[in-house]
Amino acid sequence: MKKRLLACPTALLTSLALAGCGLLPGEDGTSRTVTVWLMKGSASDEFLKRFTAAYERDNPGVRLDIVLQEWTGIGKKVTTALAGDDAPDVIEVGNTQVAQYAQTDLLYDLTLESVRDLGREEWIPGLAEPGSIDGGQYGIPWYAANRVVIYRKDLFEKAGVEEPPKTREQWLEDTEAINRTGAQGIYLAGQDWYTLSGFIWDEGGELAVEKDGRWVGALDTPAALKGMEFYEKLQSLGTAPKDADEENPPQAEVFAKGEIAQIIATPGAAAAVQAHNPSLASRLGFFPIPGKTADEPGAVFTGGSVLVVPVHAGERAQAIDVVAALAGREWQTDLARTMNYVPNKTSLASVVEGEEGTAAMAAGAARGRATPNSPKWADVEADNPIKPYMTAVLRGEDPRTAARRASQRITDALG
Repeated sequence: MKKRLLACPTALLTSLALAGCGLLPGEDGTSRTVTVWLMKGSASDEFLKRFTAAYERDNPGVRLDIVLQEWTGIGKKVTTALAGDDAPDVIEVGNTQVAQYAQTDLLYDLTLESVRDLGREEWIPGLAEPGSIDGGQYGIPWYAANRVVIYRKDLFEKAGVEEPPKTREQWLEDTEAINRTGAQGIYLAGQDWYTLSGFIWDEGGELAVEKDGRWVGALDTPAALKGMEFYEKLQSLGTAPKDADEENPPQAEVFAKGEIAQIIATPGAAAAVQAHNPSLASRLGFFPIPGKTADEPGAVFTGGSVLVVPVHAGERAQAIDVVAALAGREWQTDLARTMNYVPNKTSLASVVEGEEGTAAMAAGAARGRATPNSPKWADVEADNPIKPYMTAVLRGEDPRTAARRASQRITDALG
């Protein structure tokens, strides 16, 4: 990976630095347009209007052109744009997509900015790590979301469970207690591999690791097998199918219809539950996925977005300033409260304390992770061997044998 250095070595995200590089917008009486590609649904129209108005007010001579993109087909569109001479100045990409774009050498290395001005030491790991490739920081964290436990407060009370569990063992005991009341303690689909990933990480395992420049599957390591062992115990406490994921059938619908005490999902799933069963609105609660000890919650897969700047950005210096604003405290706070997202820094978790679901999500995000940082990980997910591996174990196949088979398929896909 080639390192991209600033054209003006002393550049900082201040108007003084921009002036020093001869890039102060508007000084020749003309307007500069910064083109920003954001994904549809990532931010509300109201947020974008507030941000645009405030940014243009504080930066005379700069106009923001925010263009909303659809997720479907975005990979090819971004790759084409990066290779062109008229690339947008800022692009929002999924946190797990950075590696595939960075391998083109067409993303600008933002390491200097991330260290000096953007608070890299406070970024939540599930966004920071995917943006870091071969020692360079190519993606700046924007927002995150991760799974929590959505639970029925009334069913917990009926089982004598006074507060949500904070450890895995207590989680199993509480779920068994709920089962003894006649309700279903948890609905956990057999192929929910994102949830399994967290259990594997808790044990110190990985889905895949890089060895001597080559990625190989790692589901057959002792640590990863322990993660699957816990998943098997938890999944057995409900009646969810062993051969389907959480969308088949949609677990929010199943949760809404029956006497089910828990599902593992992003907090937004609560709205779907309530849409199917409005009577549950006052009975739903949230807590972080429990960890091995009460000292910290369990590891979770972090989804979300980062902001990148193409090498061919026509307004690179101003683009970096836009990224700094979107990633800064003021607009992170606004976005988190508007969209119920996890802000990009652990130090900002307090800004969502008033929202139970988002606060639980933010607590878990402190131990968030992303999928292996290989540019070919999308090839693994395209024909995901982790799902049939999970089903095989849940149906009684020897875990190590099934894990070896799945690990080899991961290695082949990443090779």
